[in-house]
Amino acid sequence: MGKPMELVLGKKFKLEIWEVIVQKMALNEVARFRVNKSLVTAYPFVSKTLREVGKPASEKRNHHCCGVTLQNEGIGYDDLNDLITNPQDLEFTIELLEVVSPNEYEKETWQMTEEEKLKSIPKLREKGNSLFKKKDYQAASDSYATAIGMLEQLMLMEKPNDEDWLALNEMKIPILLNYAQCKLLNKEYYDVIEHCTTVLKSDPGNVKALYRRGKAHIAVWNEVEATRDLKRAAELDPSLNTVVEKELHSFAVAIKEKEQVEKKKLAQMFNK
Repeated sequence: MGKPMELVLGKKFKLEIWEVIVQKMALNEVARFRVNKSLVTAYPFVSKTLREVGKPASEKRNHHCCGVTLQNEGIGYDDLNDLITNPQDLEFTIELLEVVSPNEYEKETWQMTEEEKLKSIPKLREKGNSLFKKKDYQAASDSYATAIGMLEQLMLMEKPNDEDWLALNEMKIPILLNYAQCKLLNKEYYDVIEHCTTVLKSDPGNVKALYRRGKAHIAVWNEVEATRDLKRAAELDPSLNTVVEKELHSFAVAIKEKEQVEKKKLAQMFNK
């Protein structure tokens, strides 16, 4: 079963009659309405959109909306094309599952204004931090990812390296570091390397990014890169010297053990 549809009232939804209908319904009510064809001319287009929510572009039908294409090819669904050509009264069965007041409704990112996104980002960061402390790393990761997505959308509207862009990037770096730490704990090592590299492009001396990227390189057996990152982190923050020495020593032992195992496997292959 698909996800229930959310209808935000007062946002000029193409099928205005649905807004009228749901406002007459009680919570958990299931009701059937017959609507005159003059009020549902937009239904074929709304229905097409709802059918294709979440589908990749390659699976969407006749996404070109010019008049010539519509006239010649329709909108990709025979039943909806028939409704465009021969409009008729329609019957809708609607179940009202939930009513959320404006102050309780959590908007999707695409529904937010720039100001709303800027207000949401610190809250998402704090939510992520709270979830991280509870060791719910996946949920924390999701919260950080939402905040990062908002920041990147806002940064696209600014000229790179301008004052506003730099301010947004400065907000992004600590969240991206937290996100990378979640990925590290969830053993998503290549994501850690990618996100820490992004941080280091803006801040080459960021110790946390160097250390976390170094740890990820260890996990995927990148000896040269791991040694480089961890030694650089210790150079910038001498308090890490002991930890880094232990990490690199353990890694060197693990590499030797791995090499010995591989040698034995090769020897067994040749002795067969």
